[in-house]
Amino acid sequence: MRKKERAKEIIRLLKEEYPDTTCTLDYDDAWKLLVSVRLAAQCTDARVNVVVQDLYAKFPTVEALAEAEVSEIEEIVRPCGLGNSKARDISACMKILRDEYGGKVPDDFDALLSLPGVGRKSANLVMGDVFGKPAIVTDTHCIRLVNRMGLVDGIKEPKKVEMELWKLIPPEEGNDFCHRLVDHGREICTARTTPHCDRCCLSEVCKKVGVKLK
Repeated sequence: MRKKERAKEIIRLLKEEYPDTTCTLDYDDAWKLLVSVRLAAQCTDARVNVVVQDLYAKFPTVEALAEAEVSEIEEIVRPCGLGNSKARDISACMKILRDEYGGKVPDDFDALLSLPGVGRKSANLVMGDVFGKPAIVTDTHCIRLVNRMGLVDGIKEPKKVEMELWKLIPPEEGNDFCHRLVDHGREICTARTTPHCDRCCLSEVCKKVGVKLK
């Protein structure tokens, strides 16, 4: 089975297993997704979803968050870890959105990358989830799973994994494919325990369990 064939079958099987996949960060505006994905670095989405409730209660708009002192933001987001650096990035990002984009999040990938604290993973997430554009989010679940499955070969660097996946995954499938990898990585193909290959929907096409590439 060649990589493109394997990718096509993996997409089909994951769609059947996780038909209603979505981003697990709570947000109702694009700028809130930017904030949440920055807070999610080395923190669980579940904790972020709790912490941002207090953040938005005190600073409910881009303008309010842009005007807040970094120390005020840090006090609230500290439970997410790396509080000072995350607070500084959020503050700087909101100031740019206020001053240069009229409080709106740009729908251009390079413009997103120019924002403080926004890397390729965050930019792709916003492009896919908010703007419905082709996106591949190479988070830790994605990188672990596509290596195990045999879609990439021993590549750990996020951008390199992303570039390899663009060759295999149809653009219109990329965003949901990555969300489904998160679902699967949490439920079955786990990181901190032995993967549950015995109840994996991908066992017949996964390189880890013996399906070799031609």
